[in-house]
Amino acid sequence: MQLDLNLLAALDALLEEGSVAGAAARLHVTAPAMSRSLGRIRRTTGDQILVRTGRTMTPTPYAIAVREQVHELLHQVQGVLAPSRELDLATLERTFTLRWHDSLVALGGPALLAAVRGQAPGVRLRFVAESSTDSPGLRRGEVDLEANANRPSAPDIRAESVGESRLVIVVRQGHPLTRVRTVTAQQYAAAEHVTVSRRGNLSNAVDDALARLGLTRRVVASAPTESAALEFARGSDLLVSVPEATTRSAVADLGLTLLPLPLELPSARVYLSWHQRYDTDHAHAWLRGLARDALTSNDVSQPATSGRSTR
Repeated sequence: MQLDLNLLAALDALLEEGSVAGAAARLHVTAPAMSRSLGRIRRTTGDQILVRTGRTMTPTPYAIAVREQVHELLHQVQGVLAPSRELDLATLERTFTLRWHDSLVALGGPALLAAVRGQAPGVRLRFVAESSTDSPGLRRGEVDLEANANRPSAPDIRAESVGESRLVIVVRQGHPLTRVRTVTAQQYAAAEHVTVSRRGNLSNAVDDALARLGLTRRVVASAPTESAALEFARGSDLLVSVPEATTRSAVADLGLTLLPLPLELPSARVYLSWHQRYDTDHAHAWLRGLARDALTSNDVSQPATSGRSTR
């Protein structure tokens, strides 16, 4: 059987876009040409690939089953056939998609964008919000670089620790806990709390640490982002427990107060993650280096303060 590798690119585009018109635009060909490619793919595979459902196209079970494999094969073929070239940042035109924790976007995003614009003005950055559920964005090539507290377990996902920060308590100025010499675990547990969780979790490692001391706390709400949680604390006596480094600037802007957390907990780590297909991609490696510098230069790796501070 003689196979046309162009069909692999067409199939990948059709599966990613879910339409002939979208796939044609992605590969810069005409819609009739893409329709002909779809016909050849159907004859080769013996499957319809996409079927019409009303005004949209729906992938067949076979198409869904092979989508990730097709995407990976295409990247492997491109890696084999594309000649290795020196990276010319002055002429590089590329859009990178970054899924970072919202606090890390605020912390390192401006420095990263400034570095990118200074070295490669043709490069664009797309920061997208984290989902409430895990997604295969790195595997499917939808996301180039992730930055958050999660260390991926999949063998094809690379991860690099770029820093860590201890948890601290954030309260409003004048909060009763700011008037005690040292916040105890009992005082901490007796207060009301807001958790930070994009999945809406009302408990986390803090509750496990309290349980080991025979204590429990009352969590009255969860917020999807640290910035939202800080707003709850700003106008009430609620406590928020977050990594100091990622909230330092926001705390200063909002006039909140940091207090040491009276619990023995490991530091919160920050990881950069990417798919192994980009290990030898010069442009991607360049971006990873800038991202690493942007996060570490903003004190992600600095330990939390040992005493209280009003910022």
